[in-house]
Amino acid sequence: MNMKTIEVVAAIIRKENKIFATQRGYGEWKDWWEFPGGKIEEGETPEEALKREILEELSAEISVDEFLCTVEHDYPKFHLTMHCYLCSLAGEALHLNEHEAAKWLLMDELDSVKWLPADIQVVESLKGYDN
Repeated sequence: MNMKTIEVVAAIIRKENKIFATQRGYGEWKDWWEFPGGKIEEGETPEEALKREILEELSAEISVDEFLCTVEHDYPKFHLTMHCYLCSLAGEALHLNEHEAAKWLLMDELDSVKWLPADIQVVESLKGYDN
C-alpha cells in the first residue's frame, strides 16, 4: 500500500544560544513538542513556505539562514518528509497563534521536552551541529 507523503518545512529558530520549541495544542499529538513550520504549498520554495508558516503561526518575521537536514518518517497514516532549516528572528515579535506553549531551550535542555517522533531526528542533527 502506498502511503501518502506529506512534505513540510520546519524552522529551527535560534537566538543567542537557545532554540525555539513549540507545543501542540490540538489533535492526536496534543502536548507533544515540535519545531514550528508546515506544509509547502504549490509553487512555493521551501524558504517561502517557511516564512509564510512562521508568520501565520507566530506572527514573526524570520530569516532562513541555512539548511540543516531532511527527515523522513513513517507515521501510521502517512509518510512525512520534513526539510529543516536553521533560522533567526528578523524582529522581536513572537505570538503563539496556534500552539499552546513554547520554550527557548539551551542545547543541553533539548531532551527535557517530549518531541514528536520526526522531530527527535532533528534534535539529534542539531546536537551534531557545531555552530
